[in-house]
Amino acid sequence: MDHYEQFDDQLRKAAEAFKKIDKKEVIRMISHLDADGISAASIMIKLLNNDNRKYSVSIVQQLNLALLNQLASEPYNCFIFTDIGSGVISDIKELLKGKNVFVLDHHSIEAADGFGSVILVNPHTCGIDGGKEISGAGVVFRFACAVDKAMEELAHIAIVGAIGDLQEQNGFLRLNDEILKIAVEKGKIKVSKGLRIFGSQTKPLHKALEYCTDPYIPGVSGSESGAIQFLYQIGIEPKNGNGWKKIVHLDEEDMKKLVTGVIMKRFNEANPDDVLGNIYIFPHEQEESPTRDAKEFATLLNACGRLGRASLGIGTCLGDKKIRQQAIRSLTDYKKEIVNALNWYNDNKFSDDIFWGDRFVIINAKQNVMSTMIGTLASILSKSNLMANNTFILSMAQAIDGNTKISLRTTNNINGNLDLRKVIEESINGIGNSEAGGHQNAAGAVIPTEKESVFLEAAKEVLGKYAVEEKIG
Repeated sequence: MDHYEQFDDQLRKAAEAFKKIDKKEVIRMISHLDADGISAASIMIKLLNNDNRKYSVSIVQQLNLALLNQLASEPYNCFIFTDIGSGVISDIKELLKGKNVFVLDHHSIEAADGFGSVILVNPHTCGIDGGKEISGAGVVFRFACAVDKAMEELAHIAIVGAIGDLQEQNGFLRLNDEILKIAVEKGKIKVSKGLRIFGSQTKPLHKALEYCTDPYIPGVSGSESGAIQFLYQIGIEPKNGNGWKKIVHLDEEDMKKLVTGVIMKRFNEANPDDVLGNIYIFPHEQEESPTRDAKEFATLLNACGRLGRASLGIGTCLGDKKIRQQAIRSLTDYKKEIVNALNWYNDNKFSDDIFWGDRFVIINAKQNVMSTMIGTLASILSKSNLMANNTFILSMAQAIDGNTKISLRTTNNINGNLDLRKVIEESINGIGNSEAGGHQNAAGAVIPTEKESVFLEAAKEVLGKYAVEEKIG
């Protein structure tokens, strides 16, 4: 039996166990608050609705001992964790002993002495890299289809989760690609080659170019006047009557001009033509809506989750039109928080709150940036071309519960084998009441705020060590 057959067998057994749960049971469900977690929760909720199940849902930033103790005290016999849980499997096994527990996840698994009665569905147990091959939403989707094949109608939502977790690298690896094929067959996604610029459905063309950091366009990215001037230089009128043109408004001739112009601007970059990539469109969604393009859809879900409005993201995934309008309005608030975070960073980049090491930077925003937004700040900076290649970006901010949220990203994971979760685990080693999570290309942790100074010293040492290894490698 190969790795993929093992995974299929794991899914089948978990589905059989799920079907045995008494319909009278109220299922307690917990999921992560990012785009992948919200996609995963939506797919599970659809399955529970189709199966006439009763349930109670919580969307959380981190699974820690305090939360698990609270869950253990609640009057439920069945728990389902989606896109979360693998990193604290020993605590789940211990605190929810005697309960029906499912953990459907793709994150790295905490070293544990078996999983007890916990039903763990995770590709890592089968030798498959869950950080690259399949998202949390993808795992839940495969599980849901093993329970009820009609769930294939939500394949596109699993793809949103994978894109939100940065698993799309001009295409997908095997497990995600199998899900994509189902979505295409069901008419839920159309895939085409196009200009890999975020905001093609929603942003004015010059604004999409101005805010484009991946790929970076010299003289255009970060400059509104530079973007407008660039469009005139390549023969594209940026205005459309009284309004502004969007990328979706361009005809074939103008698209050719734009692609050629962007490649020429990037002529001195290592890969000037990497501006082209796969575009994932949901044909059933309204044109020029943030739910039309899969990457914009993922951003919409992130906005809902990080602003504490996960229910709006779930409603959007499940096709509720009224809720979708509310979710879209959340994007404006999300953008404001991103601008606030970036402004704070730019105003303080040479202050004591930001430490510049050799090929790493530590950003301590304290209470100046929302703790749910600190990972977004690190991700934006990691793609911005403002940092040297192979730079570790560690960002942290204080939450209102007395803890500090930490996120770790890298600008260029050169050897492809560096596991950021291991780096963060090493950095918090020995700090009590702390937890690490995430996967290879994006990891995070939560520590008590009072332990920040201890953590900072450890992080400088650990990041310095890994930065040297990357430099030599």
